Amino acid sequence: MLKWHWLRNAALIAAVFALFSNGADAASLKEEIAPTGKLRVAVAVGPAGGAFWCVKSDSGYTGVPVELGKAMAAQAGVPVEFVEHPNANAIVEDAAQGAWDVTFIPKDAERESKLSFGPVYDSVDTTFIIRAGLDIPNIAALDQAGHEVAAINDTTVLRATKGLMKKATVTGFKSYDEVHALLSAGEIDALALARDQLTILAKQIPGTKVLSDTFKKTDTAVAVPLKHPQSQAFVTKFMMDAKANGLLKKAYGANNLSESTLFTQ
Repeated sequence: MLKWHWLRNAALIAAVFALFSNGADAASLKEEIAPTGKLRVAVAVGPAGGAFWCVKSDSGYTGVPVELGKAMAAQAGVPVEFVEHPNANAIVEDAAQGAWDVTFIPKDAERESKLSFGPVYDSVDTTFIIRAGLDIPNIAALDQAGHEVAAINDTTVLRATKGLMKKATVTGFKSYDEVHALLSAGEIDALALARDQLTILAKQIPGTKVLSDTFKKTDTAVAVPLKHPQSQAFVTKFMMDAKANGLLKKAYGANNLSESTLFTQ
């Protein structure tokens, strides 16, 4: 599998080198990847930033996708514009509408039929955070009748959680903000999410606990809408360069994230 991914990425890189070797083709790339004259980067906004999620404040957006989007726009020679969404599913749904040009999003088989992906750059354990006042030591103890487990609608995590839980009730909610508020109020027993996000949440919500065991890996990758081959080649080379030249590590450092989840293959 790794060999196949390497060969596919090598082919995409060769394609983008061919594009930039010809001025007309470079102009064609810019028309495809930035048809509005700006690189529109789709981001999902929530209370805590990270490898996928971003935070919005009066000063703008922060998060790894923000750092990568700015650098990618500069390399393409166009301004950047961030297109805000409440969750990953909303980003996927908007792809066919031409609402954005590039995104950084958790990847699974279902999404591969709707987006064209480049390299994975983050691979993190997915687990549960338990509300304050509830003594749950592990996933087996959580999966009991009477427990309500939350995840964000139409996400890779929600699909995996529904497949995992046999007795507990699994409920999908619209946005990160919504599940954050419910967990803070103790209105849900647990929330399924990537461990890096849950570690941040545990610091924000006193008394909550992140379980030590995990149930899946969440891989996050760069992606573009389907049938954008020049864009896919460009973002693939950009991300492979970002892994090699330290840009990706710098983006993690700027957002106070551990480099332990970086996927550098």
